[in-house]
Amino acid sequence: MAMSPRLEVKQGLGLTLTPQLMQSIRLLQLSHLELGAFVDAELLRNPLLEREDGSEPGEEPAEPPERLVELNASEDTVDFGDRIQSADSIANGFDTEVENVFPEQAAQDRLSDVPQWNERGASGEESADLDQFVAARLSLSEHLESQVVLLLSDPAERLIAQFLIDGLNEAGYLAIELQSVAEQLGAPLAIVEAVLEKLHGCEPVGLFARDVRECLALQLRERDRLDPMMARLLDHLHLIAEHDMARLARAVGCDREDLLDMLAELRELDPKPGRAFERGPVESVVPDVFVREAPQGGWQIELNAETLPRVLINRQYYASVTKKTRDATEKTFLTDCLATANWLAKSLDQRAQTILKVSAEIVKQQDGFLIHGITQLKPMTLKAVADAIEMHESTVSRVTSNKYMMTPRGVFEMKYFFTTALGSSTGEADHSAETVRHRIRQIIDAETPADILSDDTIAEMLHKEQGIEVARRTVAKYREGMNIASSVIRRRQKRAMASAR
Repeated sequence: MAMSPRLEVKQGLGLTLTPQLMQSIRLLQLSHLELGAFVDAELLRNPLLEREDGSEPGEEPAEPPERLVELNASEDTVDFGDRIQSADSIANGFDTEVENVFPEQAAQDRLSDVPQWNERGASGEESADLDQFVAARLSLSEHLESQVVLLLSDPAERLIAQFLIDGLNEAGYLAIELQSVAEQLGAPLAIVEAVLEKLHGCEPVGLFARDVRECLALQLRERDRLDPMMARLLDHLHLIAEHDMARLARAVGCDREDLLDMLAELRELDPKPGRAFERGPVESVVPDVFVREAPQGGWQIELNAETLPRVLINRQYYASVTKKTRDATEKTFLTDCLATANWLAKSLDQRAQTILKVSAEIVKQQDGFLIHGITQLKPMTLKAVADAIEMHESTVSRVTSNKYMMTPRGVFEMKYFFTTALGSSTGEADHSAETVRHRIRQIIDAETPADILSDDTIAEMLHKEQGIEVARRTVAKYREGMNIASSVIRRRQKRAMASAR
């Protein structure tokens, strides 16, 4: 049978991701700041969209009426100016200053020079932002540049100094090699080293160090405490980290009492002198959802209205413009704007409802945590929440990204409540990984210097006390994740603290 090409028409059902549907999905995972920026851009682009309060993005609120107009236009002000002029004439006749002849008038004159304040600001100008009067914190580079002007006079040395300032990290350490600086600037290495030595005198002392030892040495030298014994102590900082006091005392060549005194001096130093300066804006966490105790019992879940942008569609403007326009391109543009506005309003409402629905299910499943604390935090997965509210798992993942929940126990990212489960030998519900971490920390905090527990012992205790099936390597992973040292180092730390007391 011969094969020949032909056309066939078939009917079928399928889901197509339109650009608007993809945009709606993307809106779910935006934080409130990103969502606000997106809505502002749409308000500027779409003439049919308005904020619910009626203001346009970037539009200043209507200015209140000027209350000083009548006062400034009064006859008293004109007469007052004439009196000031006559006072000047009289003072000139006596060959002296105004305040010597008319002290009251001079004081009034000084007051008249002060700008008059009203609702709009000084002298009827635009209102000044209060933030302008708040002292801004200097950055590290600005702080050092003001000192370099006083320390160095040679333009070439100032250029090298600026290059070294740019090479500082957040802690204040020099993160670039001097040899590379010399090669890049075409300057002798000796000059670069000489400039660095002068910069070591900048405040706070310890900046421009290459490592922790040099940073501490600079501060000790400033205090005139960098003697040979202290220098040997700085050479063995790794033994301090290991809390091996016996080896440290032998390496330094001192008794235990002198060693404790020198360690006390080190604790007074700042190993990161650059962290005191502002490196960037610090943004506070704004919760998207509030969870409060309901008066009749249970929990009251409420969306944060401040994080939800509200938009309105100006259909009256659309109708009036559509009647007047005759151009097909303009009509198409208006039709597209109306469709986009309808989609945005619907998407914002759907986003809010989805966040509320997911939050309600999280609160329902983590009721024990809200009442009793972290010991009752249940293991919970995205799939479990998605099945309960009949949504897709990816939708729940997007909703809980970059969203925060204010609860009676503090502000938590929604992702915090999703933890893996560890098996139980008692037949009870599985334990949350976060709960196990909390219990491990409690066990370690209760240790005594004479009874330091190994990871194996902790795993056995969890099994005997609460029936938690956990391996030694899991205990070690959780312990390291909480920045808790091993049993060997903990023994040295607690013995050192006990002997210091």
